[in-house]
Amino acid sequence: MITELPAWAVRLRAERRDRLWSQKEMARKLVEAADEETRNRLPSRETIIRRIKAYEAGHNEPHDPYRMLYARAFGTTETALFGSDRRPVPSLTSAPDPDLYERITKAIEHPQRVDATTIEWLERCLGEHRRVEDTLGSGPLLPVVRAQLDAITVLAQGAPGPLADRVVAMLGQYAQFIAWMCQDSGDHAAALAWYDRSHGWALEAGDAALAATTLNMRAHLAWSIGDALRCVRLAEAARWHDGRTTLGVQGMAAQMAARGHAEMGEAGPARRLLGEAEKLIRAAGEHPENEPPWMYFYDDGWFDMQRGMAELALGDGPRAVRFLDRGLATLPEAYRRDRAWFGTCLARAHALAGDVEAAERLAVAAAPDALAVNRYAVQDLRKLSGALRPVRFQSGQSIEDALKAAER
Repeated sequence: MITELPAWAVRLRAERRDRLWSQKEMARKLVEAADEETRNRLPSRETIIRRIKAYEAGHNEPHDPYRMLYARAFGTTETALFGSDRRPVPSLTSAPDPDLYERITKAIEHPQRVDATTIEWLERCLGEHRRVEDTLGSGPLLPVVRAQLDAITVLAQGAPGPLADRVVAMLGQYAQFIAWMCQDSGDHAAALAWYDRSHGWALEAGDAALAATTLNMRAHLAWSIGDALRCVRLAEAARWHDGRTTLGVQGMAAQMAARGHAEMGEAGPARRLLGEAEKLIRAAGEHPENEPPWMYFYDDGWFDMQRGMAELALGDGPRAVRFLDRGLATLPEAYRRDRAWFGTCLARAHALAGDVEAAERLAVAAAPDALAVNRYAVQDLRKLSGALRPVRFQSGQSIEDALKAAER
């Protein structure tokens, strides 16, 4: 008779395998997570490994101190792992088959065994994580991706010949993704450090597109904290790689520089650069296969929303509404974080254009996703609510009510 594993057993196994940890490595992580007093009370490493096998087989549920140690090792909470109200960290939709999984774990134990098949699976894994993050936000994924980066760092030490550059470039991609998630979580110092690390690995691997992208993302970080001049300077630095990067990456740099100029109220340079960016991105769209995998989201619709944000900064509400509305119409429903952010921007644009009713309606619609996956959108919704209050009686109250309802 086949019995169904308990949910907590499935979680423990999935969390470990998503991090590419063997059961032996899991035992080491549990020991490392213990304080000195707890560590002195733990049994031998061999006994811990046997317990891990029993837990994952569902034979007996972990009790203290193992529940606490698992939570620490995975960077989550006991409730998240063993309770019923867990916010799921998704397992990979293309999890490795047993043979590939064995190959990966052996490569981690013996880095000189790394091969192209292992690297290809890790690249696919990163691509899936990017798309999952579009829906769930950065919180659930950040510890998983950081753990996988640790594993890839080990592989880089033994990758032979032509594979070495590929592994180092993959390190740079993982670091760039971690930097973005740190930025999205509000940890700007960590984001800056990870962007710098990603840029260094990109240069080591000779990957100009990734090197330029990390500078573009640093420009975005500067923009997000209100440093418009630095945003422009970093976007211009990204263009030093023009001629060795793709049209899409060049278009991203041009529009980031434009957004910096827009924040400084410089309409002429902003709109000139936006026009240049539009031509580059449309040309890139004719051959999307030439773009690097992390540019999967960057198309005409996405650019329309970027242009709308620039027009919003320049104070042109009607133009901002036109571009944001057109871009949002192309954004997939699964992109919850981005729909929350650009929906909030569209609400602000309507308010700037004088349409308070449309602003409130769109802000209320954006509130649930904003509260779930986009802290920056929540901040802007609250600012919008405050800005609308003097317009007329109870203006903006519906936005506050929607945020409160979503919090429950």
